[in-house]
Amino acid sequence: QVQLVESGGGLVQAGGSLRLSCAASGSIFIVNFMGWYRQAPGKQRELVAGITRGGRTNYADSVKGRVTISRDNAKGTVYLQMNSLKPEDTAVYFCNALVNLNDYWGQGTQVTVSS
Repeated sequence: QVQLVESGGGLVQAGGSLRLSCAASGSIFIVNFMGWYRQAPGKQRELVAGITRGGRTNYADSVKGRVTISRDNAKGTVYLQMNSLKPEDTAVYFCNALVNLNDYWGQGTQVTVSS
């Protein structure tokens, strides 16, 4: 069984920063794609940023220049450094990973940005 455990969400003022972490645990042979999605109330879940095992990244246009995704393959962990946060970044953030060729999701962590 594989689990993704997220941490690092919280309440921050506009312009502030947060760092999210997501660690994969369990019977892991290989972790390919890892990414962060978010879902705001009444909106669809959207990709925030993704990173391949080789380190290739992609970002949503709305976060480019403010967000950096990184990973530690040895630890099976992905990070999301978010700077210059805006109220519109408020959402539940979900970790997603392709582990052993299967798709897994974390439980979600709330990020709230106050104006």
